[in-house]
Amino acid sequence: MTFRAPVDDLLFVMTHGAGLRQGLETGVYPDLDDGMAATLLEEAGKFAESVIAPINRAGDAHGATLANGVVTTAPGWVEAYGHWRDGGWNGVCAPVEYGGMGLPHLIQAACLDMWNSANMAFMLAPLLTFGAIDALAEHGSPALKDRWLGKLVSGEWTATMNLTEPQAGSDLAALRARAERAGDGTYRIFGQKIFITYGEHDMTDNIVHLVLARLPDAPAGTRGISLFLVPKFLQGADGAPGARNDLRCTGLEHKMGIRGSPTASMSFGDNEGAIGWIVGEENRGLACMFTMMNAARLAVALQGVGIGERAFQQALAFASERRQGKSERHEGAGMSPILHHPDVRRMLMTMKALTQAARVICYMTADSLDRAHRLPDAEERRAAAERAGLLTPVAKAFATDIGNEVASLGVQVHGGMGYIEETGAAQHLRDARIAAIYEGTNGVQAIDLAMRKLGLSGGAAMRAEVADMRRVIARVQEAGEAFAGLAAPLGEALDALERATTFLAAAPAQVTLAGATPFLRLFALARGGTGLAQLALAALAEDASDPAGRLALARFFAQNVACGAPALETAIVQGYESVLESDAALGVSA
Repeated sequence: MTFRAPVDDLLFVMTHGAGLRQGLETGVYPDLDDGMAATLLEEAGKFAESVIAPINRAGDAHGATLANGVVTTAPGWVEAYGHWRDGGWNGVCAPVEYGGMGLPHLIQAACLDMWNSANMAFMLAPLLTFGAIDALAEHGSPALKDRWLGKLVSGEWTATMNLTEPQAGSDLAALRARAERAGDGTYRIFGQKIFITYGEHDMTDNIVHLVLARLPDAPAGTRGISLFLVPKFLQGADGAPGARNDLRCTGLEHKMGIRGSPTASMSFGDNEGAIGWIVGEENRGLACMFTMMNAARLAVALQGVGIGERAFQQALAFASERRQGKSERHEGAGMSPILHHPDVRRMLMTMKALTQAARVICYMTADSLDRAHRLPDAEERRAAAERAGLLTPVAKAFATDIGNEVASLGVQVHGGMGYIEETGAAQHLRDARIAAIYEGTNGVQAIDLAMRKLGLSGGAAMRAEVADMRRVIARVQEAGEAFAGLAAPLGEALDALERATTFLAAAPAQVTLAGATPFLRLFALARGGTGLAQLALAALAEDASDPAGRLALARFFAQNVACGAPALETAIVQGYESVLESDAALGVSA
C-alpha cells in the first residue's frame, strides 16, 4: 500500500494541540510564519512518499550485509540517502552557524512523524546524527565543533551512540570500555560495544562514533564515565577522511524488525587503540550523552506514532476493500466490506485514536522544548524545560507502546493476510517492537516519571499540567450538547491521575516502582484524551478540518480508552502488594 503523508492533519495538531498558533502570535515561532510550516511539511511529505517509502520493503527483505569488514545496505538506500543529504533535511533543527536551518523542534517532530511512517529503519541513521549534533553543540569544545559539526549537520557524515556492552545494558555503571590519555590532547579507546545502530554502513564516507568509556583513575559507577568522539576515519589536512582509525565492525545482528538498519557489534582498539577526543569534561560523559539520549527519546516516540499512522492507513484501506459476511450497513448485493462490521470499526477507531493521542503528546513535548530555548523570560524558560522533562518519558513510553498495539491491531484487521508477509502488515508489527526497548526501556521511562519528574520544583510541573487539563475539560463542559458524553470520562481519568499522584508522592520507593508503569499509562490517557478534546474544540470553533470527525474521535477515546483510568488507579494504589509479594507465584525464593 502507498503511504500518504497526512500533512494537513499534522499541521492542525501542531497549531491547535501543541503551541504553534500561540507561538506565532507571541513571537516564539517567527521562523514558521507566512506559511513556512505548511510549505516545509509539504516538501517533507513528498520526500517521505516518493523517496524513502518505496524502499521500505527492500530494506526489510534484503537487510544489510557484512562481508570482509564492509557493510552494504539494501538496494536503493545509498541513493535515497544522497537525496536526503542533498535536500538539506539533516539540518532542519541544527545550529545555523554550522550550516543548519535552526528551525524549531516542533517542525522537526512533524517531519519525523512522516519520515518514520515511510521508513523507520532508514530514518535511524539521521536520528542518531541529530542527537550527536545536539550533544556536540552543547558540550563539545570550540575546536571539536569546528572540526566535526559541519559535516554532521550537512549529512555528509553520520554519527552513532556507543553505550551498550554485553554486560551493560540499562545499567551503565557496569560499563567496561576504557580510555587512556595519550598526552597530546587525544585519548586511546579500547573495548567492545553491541547494538550500535548504523555502526557501519556504505551511505557516507565517514562515521563519527560517540563512545562511553572509563579512564584509569575514574571513580566507580556512572560518575566515572567519559564521552569520546571516535571517528571511523581520521581527518586529513583538508578535512576529508584520512587514515583508518583502530575500530571495526565485528558483526551484524539478525533482527526481528528494522532489518534495513545495520545493527553492529563494534570493537575499538584491537591494536594501538582507537584515537578519540573528549566531549565535555572527564568523568562527566553521562551528562553529555543524556543530551543525545533525550533528543533521541522524542524521536523514538515519533517512531511509535509514525508506525501507528502507517499501520492505520493500511488497515483502513484493506477494510474498505476486503468483503466478508453481510452487515446491516451494507445495502448492495453480495458481501459487505469488512469496514461495515462493528468490531472492525472498533479496531480501526482504536488504532486512529491511540495514534492521534500519542501524536498530540509528542508535539506538546516538542513545543515545550522550543519554549525552553526561545522564550525571553528566564522563569518561563525554566517552566517550559520542566514541562518537557515531565512529558518526555510519557511521550516515549506511551507512543512506542501504542505503536506496538496499533500495529498488532493492523494485523488483526487483515485477518490471515496480516500474518502473511506480502501484505506488509507484519513488517509494521516487527519494526514497532524495538521502539519500546531502545533509548531507555519503557519501564525505565516510567521509573523516570514516577521517581524523578513528579517531584520537579516540588511538584509544580505536575500541578501545572493537571491545571491545563482541567481547563480543557471546563471548556468541554461549556461547549454544549455536541460534546455530551466527553467531559465525564475525561474528568474521571484526571481525578484518578490526581489521586494516584498524591498516593505515589507519599509512598515508599518500592511501592512507587511497582506502580510506575500503570501510572505512566494513566498520565497518558488523561493527557492524550484532553489533547484530542482540545483538537475537537478547535475544529468546531473554526468550522474547519473535519469538526465532526475530530469530535467523534475524541468521544471514542474518552468512552473506550480513557475509561480504563480508574482500573489503572486501582493497580497503582492496591496492586503493588501483588507485585512485591510475587515470589510464590513466580516460583522463586526471596
